[in-house]
Amino acid sequence: MKSLKTLLILAILLPLAASSQCRSFTKKRCMPQLDGYEQNDSYNSAVFIPGDEAELLLTFYEGKDYRLVVCSHPILGQVQWELLDTSQKSIFKNTSDDGTKSDSFDFKVSNTQQLVLRVKVPKSESTLIHEGCVSIMSGTKDM
Repeated sequence: MKSLKTLLILAILLPLAASSQCRSFTKKRCMPQLDGYEQNDSYNSAVFIPGDEAELLLTFYEGKDYRLVVCSHPILGQVQWELLDTSQKSIFKNTSDDGTKSDSFDFKVSNTQQLVLRVKVPKSESTLIHEGCVSIMSGTKDM
């Protein structure tokens, strides 16, 4: 019975600790990338492992200048992300053909719309599975 209680407590506390670590990582490593932009309330972060993929639907409003930041822990490797419209047409990819990588994308939308952000963590050949935070933030700039 005592081990069941311990297991239950760990099951509750471990996700909270991971969330806290992501929040700290985001504050220290990711927030500075929004410099000059006011952070929106849309802050999303999660713990990923190699091979994970996720999609997030985000709303952007007409006439605003945006910066979208996808910041990932270096232990995850070259995390790829892409911004798509709802018909799956690519608007921006963070990696280019020459291998350069970007953690942010500045843009302006001409009409209010929802866009899909797709994040992919590369698979790893390592026998050890490392986990790390991926944070997604957006900010607007006053005109």
